[in-house]
Amino acid sequence: MSRPIAATIDLSALRHNLGVVRRCAPASRVFAVVKANAYGHGVARVARLLAAAGVDGFALLELDAAVALREAGHTQRIVLLEGFFDAGELAVLARHRIGTVIHHAAQIAMLREAPAGIKLDVLVKLNSGMNRLGFGTAELRAAVDSLQSYPAAGVPTLMTHFANADDARGVAWQMAAFERAAAGIVLPRTLANSAAILRHPQTHAEWVRPGIMLYGASPFADVSAAQLGLRPVMTLASRIIGVQPLKPGDTVGYGGTFRAAHAMRIGVVACGYADGYPRHAPTGTPVRVGDRLTTTVGRVSMDMLCVDLTQLPDAQVGTRAILWGDGNPIDDVATAAGTVGYELLCALAARVPVVEQDAALIKSPAS
Repeated sequence: MSRPIAATIDLSALRHNLGVVRRCAPASRVFAVVKANAYGHGVARVARLLAAAGVDGFALLELDAAVALREAGHTQRIVLLEGFFDAGELAVLARHRIGTVIHHAAQIAMLREAPAGIKLDVLVKLNSGMNRLGFGTAELRAAVDSLQSYPAAGVPTLMTHFANADDARGVAWQMAAFERAAAGIVLPRTLANSAAILRHPQTHAEWVRPGIMLYGASPFADVSAAQLGLRPVMTLASRIIGVQPLKPGDTVGYGGTFRAAHAMRIGVVACGYADGYPRHAPTGTPVRVGDRLTTTVGRVSMDMLCVDLTQLPDAQVGTRAILWGDGNPIDDVATAAGTVGYELLCALAARVPVVEQDAALIKSPAS
């Protein structure tokens, strides 16, 4: 028998979440962000489903993954969000019709080395205040003019990224900077990430770039995914493989960081940090055992973690435990662990089996 842990990918939830994007931004085309192996969900799997659902494009970082999408037959627009790093990549981009973000002058200079006759899909990124990648507001027009003078560059798309779309500061300050820099430049735009799609419709423009919302987690600290109408795509689940009674004063796990104040019953779950569960998750992190929520106790180890079964008398060896996903929102787990759902999804380990499920195709048993 194999170890009981597995991550289930609910394709119907992914399809549903794309529908939420389209309802929020009905006039925009959609770049589905599939970087980091589609946030741990499997880029080939996610692209296949989203392409069938009519997504307009894919945005990612990894050139090899972008080429693989083309070789798998995907015809949608594909762009590299960090762009290219070497002039030698330009021929590959052109051959596979892969777009590139241009965010600094050295990339424009490298376009001079592009092979004759090629044409590239380019997006020009403005640093509107986040201060990561992008041209300064005073540099944007010159960058666009330079690109439009190079035969290798096609019609550019203007781009920026928001630092505070998910919090009280919002996007107005960056939108003002963007509009000042782009005044008089009539080109298509892509501005909105998940938080802006959901909360700031003035940013939607020609293209939106949903990421975390596609996978059923919330970009907001104060609004749950369920409140946004999103459904979890990944459910990480395992089973209890051992049960231990504790006396008052007994400790649990490495370092004895948890000490029982009273008689308890704990379960050992086949999941640990080598599976992608956060080692720093403290006692009290939610886990769903059977049909009830309980919490972790003690330190997470490489292959196992412990949960409190004191109030769950029916839980035994073999009872299912949901680490995050359906019935145990990943955002709640991440908050308890002092991180974000993005990190947990991306950290899913290669050793965890992944199972596809399409709930829309599962028929109810005949009554």
